[in-house]
Amino acid sequence: MTERLPSLDPLLHQPARTQLVAFLSARGEASFADLKRALGVTDGNLGAHLNKLVAAGLVSALETGGRGRAQTLYRLTDAGKRALAEYVHHLSTLMDLGTTADQDQPLGSRIREV
Repeated sequence: MTERLPSLDPLLHQPARTQLVAFLSARGEASFADLKRALGVTDGNLGAHLNKLVAAGLVSALETGGRGRAQTLYRLTDAGKRALAEYVHHLSTLMDLGTTADQDQPLGSRIREV
């Protein structure tokens, strides 16, 4: 019986979104301007990616600021942290397939249980 390769979450498997969630994972939280600078994307592009991640429950948006200029801070939710960890685990599993000692074995027998 052939085992299936682990699948990568299509929501996170988009380069800008992968970078975005990884940045938030390392940073904790960031403003729209911080994310825009770090990713080097346009306002519209970043807004579209953030909207998808917020709608999926992977990123939360918190409005801050009282009298002064309002600002939105973004951070990974617990679900976002789990999704990123699972994404990295699946990617690592796929990468490990090429380093298996016995490359003559059928692919299905070289896949670790995920």
